[in-house]
Amino acid sequence: MRTHARVVVIGGGVVGVSTLYHLTKKGWSDVVLLERSELTAGSTWHAAGLLPLFNMSYTVGQLHKYSVDLYKRLPAETGQDVSFHVTGNLRLATCAARMDEYQKYCGTANTIGVPFQIITAAEVRELWPLVNLGDGAGTAKIIGALYHPDDGHIAPADLTMALRKGARAGGAEIYEHTEVTGAERTGSGEWRLTTNQGEITAEHVVCATGNYARQSGRLFGLDIPAIPVEHQYIVYDESPELKSYRAKGGRELAVLREPDQSYYLREERLGWILGPYEAGAPARFADGVPDWFGRSLFEADLDRLVPHVEAAARRVPALEHCGIKDIVNGPISYTPDGSPLIGPAWSVPNVWMNEGHSFGITAAGGAGWQLAEWIVAGEPGIDMLAVDPRRFGAYASKRYVVEKNEETYRSVFTIHFPDEERPAARPAKTSPVYDKLDRLGAVWGQRYGWERANWFAPPGTARRDEWSFRRSNYFAHVGNECRLMRERVGVIDLTPFTKHEVTGPGAEAWLEALVANKVPTKTGRIALCHALTRRGGIRSEFTITKLADEHFYVVSAGAAERYDSDYLQRCLPRDGSVTLQNITTSRGCFVLAGPRAREVLAKLTDMALDNAAFPWLTGRIAEIGLAPQVYTLRVNFVGALGWELHFPIEYAHHLFDAMFAAGKEFGIGMVGMRAMESLRMEKSYRMWGTDLTSDYTPFEAGLDRFVRMNKGPFIGREALEKQLANGVPHRFVTLEVHDVDDADPLGNEPLFDRQGAIVGRATSGYYGHVLKKSLAIGYLKSELAAPGTQLGIEILGERKRATLLVDSPFDTDNQALKA
Repeated sequence: MRTHARVVVIGGGVVGVSTLYHLTKKGWSDVVLLERSELTAGSTWHAAGLLPLFNMSYTVGQLHKYSVDLYKRLPAETGQDVSFHVTGNLRLATCAARMDEYQKYCGTANTIGVPFQIITAAEVRELWPLVNLGDGAGTAKIIGALYHPDDGHIAPADLTMALRKGARAGGAEIYEHTEVTGAERTGSGEWRLTTNQGEITAEHVVCATGNYARQSGRLFGLDIPAIPVEHQYIVYDESPELKSYRAKGGRELAVLREPDQSYYLREERLGWILGPYEAGAPARFADGVPDWFGRSLFEADLDRLVPHVEAAARRVPALEHCGIKDIVNGPISYTPDGSPLIGPAWSVPNVWMNEGHSFGITAAGGAGWQLAEWIVAGEPGIDMLAVDPRRFGAYASKRYVVEKNEETYRSVFTIHFPDEERPAARPAKTSPVYDKLDRLGAVWGQRYGWERANWFAPPGTARRDEWSFRRSNYFAHVGNECRLMRERVGVIDLTPFTKHEVTGPGAEAWLEALVANKVPTKTGRIALCHALTRRGGIRSEFTITKLADEHFYVVSAGAAERYDSDYLQRCLPRDGSVTLQNITTSRGCFVLAGPRAREVLAKLTDMALDNAAFPWLTGRIAEIGLAPQVYTLRVNFVGALGWELHFPIEYAHHLFDAMFAAGKEFGIGMVGMRAMESLRMEKSYRMWGTDLTSDYTPFEAGLDRFVRMNKGPFIGREALEKQLANGVPHRFVTLEVHDVDDADPLGNEPLFDRQGAIVGRATSGYYGHVLKKSLAIGYLKSELAAPGTQLGIEILGERKRATLLVDSPFDTDNQALKA
């Protein structure tokens, strides 16, 4: 075995071999793969080989599309057949909500270029003659379906061997029966891996270990939130009906999925493979895979499958005439949200993850493609936030991951509503005033492990969401919360904000080189700043306040805690001139906003609050009520007169009670996250991770005023200069959508010009309750981005007329904000 490589990939499943292959495609030949057993010995060998293009995630959808396209061309490149059966994929619908899901997905498919068709029940029968369309009594009636013509199934082992052949042709080396047992950092910063075949040193290490992710993570001091769940599928004997159909010249049937009964069905040698996603499937190997397991399977549990077997037989009566040949029950790695972990590990340099793939055959090509780009170029070619390993924090403990993974598995085929909030492993992380908000009627959601009040149910109103792609039971209540904040005064608990303090003699210069805007130089000033990628895309958004000389307070999105903290730590100068402290859980945050906010706050502080003493975009350290050292910032995300109060966490109860006592005469009330979404849309405020991503530069995002090109060097500056010279291709726009009855835009809707060509993409959408307009924001070709331009936008399958508005259609001149 070699003793040195530029990259060592640990794990010889299809994901690991794809990573190796793509590294060679990027020109790196000094790469090695180590496999503890034999290639495909993990989950790859027993995978059913399906290639579902359907995914509601814009990022994952792109990865899956790349994979399918790659697998079609691999045989010609490598000379190795991959047994790709392009049969198509048929997803049935038996209820209106399911059809809404498909129509919502079609927007994502359109924006990334995935071919699809929405078809009728009659067309289902044409494509799948053996299906029972249902009578609505014994079997639910099919009302339509989503058809992917490019979908199908593949032989996972053949695919892996083709990727192996391609990788070796590019200079890569593969060592089987080589188990990594230890890892340590050398003085030069490389990684020395100990194996049962000797030692090898590498600049980069990629963990693509599937079921062994927990063990491989521990080698580097990482608690990786990926734990396998049992997945069973049934292999049937030959089907007489299928055999007859094929003998008469029938083409291979599309992979059939009936999500409302939670199973997939495909042909297998004139028989069938039936794969349910059943309730009760347990997570396995939470502490690691035992030595005895190897290339084993679990004992079948047919009782768990019976309801799905019966449902499939009702839908495809031919199943009743087939015997069962085998039941395969093997471990499939999962993560708490069902998406893989692709990207850099946190806290340790040059360690990369390609783990947690529950649909690993489908994702392997795309995952290897982007991870290789990330390693070689220093950043990925597309926005990868949805699969970045740092989207999880320390809250994703072993027990949490077990509960969530079991929930994710049994929810694979549930309708993925945009307002869905799954209940497992909750509540866990809570603000100190959680119980107070609960008594006020909070209907809870979760983000980055934190419980957040989505809306507040008035007395006598059921505290529950009726999930939908359309306006739902909370619509009017959210509207009331919006009007409360616009007309009186409201409070939002934003304790989950990510909060860092940056101190030291080098603090200002260090921050200045990280962000595109000018960092505040005067004590008490606030600046909205963006950290960019080298390609000029928006990586992070920070609100930076200068609290004192050599002392800055840096706030970012709550969901970005590990993502931002890890980045800031990696960028710290090594000379000790800057100290970074994550104080997220040391300080809470209440937003107090609305036209009466100044009057409420005046009762709690001796500090002058008028515009001359406390103008917009400034901050003070003050006593508020009995709470000392409150970072009082005149800024908020709802576009109203107001303050963010960042207080020592132990004063949460006092400060909350004091605000409500002071605000009683002004009609103070709580406001939830959904109202904040509506309010920020009316102000055209961009949301990090949704509207602000690495796919777009700040110039495309309309953030020109937050970029100082003449201030000196900063990350991404050269890319911005190049874009300015060549022309900014897209512009951020706000649209009013007309003739909307009950379905507003939600994001990922394509935008069309008058000729029907796709010319942009909505990234967010919501109903503006105060403006009484259905709103969308997103990106459009620059030449079309003028107020008054007429466009089309597709919402749940209907083309709606949309008009470009001015930026910030509510309070365009910020008079209320600066009152």
